[in-house]
Amino acid sequence: MRFSVWPTTGQSWEDLLACAQDAEELGYQGVWVADHFMPAGGDLARPTLECWAVLAGLAVAVPRVRLGSLVCSVTYRHPAVLANQAASVDQLSGGRLVLGIGAGWQENEHRAYGIDFPDARERLDRLEEACQVLRLLADQPRADFRGRHYRLVDAPSEPKPRQAHLPLLVGGGGERRTLRIVARWADEWNTWGTPEVLAAKGAVLDAHCEAVGRDPASIRRSAQVLVDLGGRSPSDGRMPTVTGSASELQDLLAGYQAAGVGEFVLPDWNLGRGSRRRDALAEFFEEVARPFADRAG
Repeated sequence: MRFSVWPTTGQSWEDLLACAQDAEELGYQGVWVADHFMPAGGDLARPTLECWAVLAGLAVAVPRVRLGSLVCSVTYRHPAVLANQAASVDQLSGGRLVLGIGAGWQENEHRAYGIDFPDARERLDRLEEACQVLRLLADQPRADFRGRHYRLVDAPSEPKPRQAHLPLLVGGGGERRTLRIVARWADEWNTWGTPEVLAAKGAVLDAHCEAVGRDPASIRRSAQVLVDLGGRSPSDGRMPTVTGSASELQDLLAGYQAAGVGEFVLPDWNLGRGSRRRDALAEFFEEVARPFADRAG
């Protein structure tokens, strides 16, 4: 398995950078960044760093780990603009970017900024078209596309990503539409949940892959929950959280592995800051993750 860290953008750049640098030094293989402009609840005045500015900074400041968006909403990221942003960050990073996108869910930021927030069906329609637009602009010298929501007319996108094939991740767990989109277009899939959730939804994804004639093993799978190792890092209960000893958490990772998950993403949201967070990251990697870690991956 691979292990990555997800630092919240609701902290200073200095703290976020320290988290990413600590993760890289400790042996983690990726850093993921959420794409939101404001908190989903609570004190809405809390600062929120912007995803692509952060990824560009990390691309030059943290030289070895994979970097990715988890995930960009197609409701406020036009795919042609996003394709150009992603290509530039992939160039800055030397080819370490994973472009993660999703249908969008955080209604309060759309309302606050006057951004349309259509119903779920339209958001998923946009997601499917966005996958096609992003793939065309990353892979073709010029791109033409005529969809219901997006159009390209002899569109260039230069420079291309540094990677010959920029990985496209689709986030979400909707079994009827989202996982069908994953089966058709994604290189990677991510969702929140326990191993039981990932196993059940993974079986649905496998069925969608069979329906479109794709090998399910060609899609990398990742998951995350908040982790409270030894009861020292409780969460606020709003997101899936697991609490346990090192051996209990190893059982959890074994469950993910059995469910086909190849990457576990550890959010830092409940781990504190500074030395406290570094100690928590180190303890999780050394006491829990190391037997599963694939440093060559």
